[in-house]
Amino acid sequence: MYNINKDLANIFYKMAAIYEFLDDNFRARAYQRAAHVIEDLPDDIRNYIQGGKIQRFRGIGESIYAKIKEYIETGKISKYEELKKKVPEDFIELIDLPGIGPKSLKKIYEELGIKTKEELIKALEDGRVEKLEGFGPKKVQNMLKALKMYEISKRRMLLWHALELSDYLVSQLKKLKEVKKVEVAGSIRRRKITIGDIDILVVAEDKDRKKIMDYFVKLPEVKEVLGKGLKKTSVIIKTSNGRERQVDLRIFKNEEWGAALQYFTGSKQHNVHLREIAKEKGLKINEYGVFKVDTGEKIAGETEEGVYKSVGMDFIPPELREDRGEIEAALEHRLPKLVELKDIKGDMHIHSTWSDGFNSIEDIAKFVKEHYKYEYIVITDHSKSQRVAHGLDEKRILEEIEEIKKLNQLLGFDFIKIGSEVDILLDGSLDFPDEILAKLDWVVASIHSHFNRDNTDRILKAMENPYVNVIGHPTGRLIGVREGYPVDLEAVIKKAKETGTALEINSQPLRMDIDDIWVKKAVEEGVKLVISTDSHNLGSFEYMKAGVAIARRGWATKKDILNTRSWKEVQKFINEKRKRMGGILIGA
Repeated sequence: MYNINKDLANIFYKMAAIYEFLDDNFRARAYQRAAHVIEDLPDDIRNYIQGGKIQRFRGIGESIYAKIKEYIETGKISKYEELKKKVPEDFIELIDLPGIGPKSLKKIYEELGIKTKEELIKALEDGRVEKLEGFGPKKVQNMLKALKMYEISKRRMLLWHALELSDYLVSQLKKLKEVKKVEVAGSIRRRKITIGDIDILVVAEDKDRKKIMDYFVKLPEVKEVLGKGLKKTSVIIKTSNGRERQVDLRIFKNEEWGAALQYFTGSKQHNVHLREIAKEKGLKINEYGVFKVDTGEKIAGETEEGVYKSVGMDFIPPELREDRGEIEAALEHRLPKLVELKDIKGDMHIHSTWSDGFNSIEDIAKFVKEHYKYEYIVITDHSKSQRVAHGLDEKRILEEIEEIKKLNQLLGFDFIKIGSEVDILLDGSLDFPDEILAKLDWVVASIHSHFNRDNTDRILKAMENPYVNVIGHPTGRLIGVREGYPVDLEAVIKKAKETGTALEINSQPLRMDIDDIWVKKAVEEGVKLVISTDSHNLGSFEYMKAGVAIARRGWATKKDILNTRSWKEVQKFINEKRKRMGGILIGA
């Protein structure tokens, strides 16, 4: 839809799932790697093919390269068409769900003859699956839970995917000279972590409404027209992963623009509260403007700022419009100046080919320097416990440190900082000894195991280590796939404040961890936050936009976000903790 990357990656993900079902784990992993690489490429894959660059990427071998070329030339992959016949269609989507897995599905398929998702749910509920060898009440319960989460995720879209889709639709509408203004509204504009329907607003002259609506319903991605008029048109869009989403397009006059944006951005609770205050002042607010109740005179509506000013408020950024105190703050002129993307000075959670990333440190540094105005980046490859991610042992991380020193010499300054995403082990100790941790510029401590237990104790103990600078993805959740592990975030925030440890806002679309509620709590307690992309490929650096959105929804300002600071200021933060907790100071 946006380029062919999403479609091609989706096919490779499905091929990987089929190979898992067929017990060919080698090929499954190969296609998963390729899908990851392709999905987040910064440019259309056809441009890499033409430039002869695609095979430079880790995970793209001769066989996969041939299939990419076949797809570009024919629009399909013959091997995929062949593989689809070997697995029930519904199961392709379910194979990778936590709690289910390919081996379980294959056993159910072979022994019970079940081929559809509906049949699977029925067999789980009526006890047939539980009677199979290797299945018990707990496993059945987990499978049903996974299927429930899957159904919920199908109804909603991850914020990042919604942004990609809505940005594409906006770009198409901007091609029409009759479209004077266009903006996405609704929960996308508020940057909620998951999105239902998409609302798009346009300003145009009355005479041009029909042309715009005709153009909109004829976009190639439109599968069905639910309703078409001169003021509003609703369609069903088919996305690159085969899901369907409703998109509503509304057209307004320029003098109504601000009122329409305010009204359709929401949230419902925010709008209700705003209208209650307007009513107390003898005013009425709707999508067309602000009016005096007694005379009907229109006093505002062309701009959102004017709508809020008409009731005595400062402008409220869209991300804050959830009725969580923002209206009172706007009335009292005490809204914070929220952090912005331009404030970010560096990305502090990046993986390279030394562990499970897809690009060399040198390529990462060149790419970031070319595309971002960062003062530094931090390479944080996995520690040794993450065997599946090719985690580094003590010998290899010392070798990585030496490579980074050489690269910085070539660059002429210390642009690349050396860090590690160190596993927090079951007893709360860390995967590297202190003598290794003390040599690092930055340490992200994360949990990657034992998700079913309460992990508060592990995190609290890890924060007592003088060399742990930030807790990575603090809840461990994968949205729509896996619930976060049990953790007392109140206690984590309290300990973070006591020890001088930061908490991560992980911008990966499936993580978005921690969420805005806990960001706000951390901000209120004076705990510093780090917005990171957890990049494993070059395309992932764009996720910083989503992380900044979470921070803004949590009322975070520039001073609350550690990576809005220079590296000298970051080092001051690091040394303050090392001094407080008895570690060796940097530069000592």
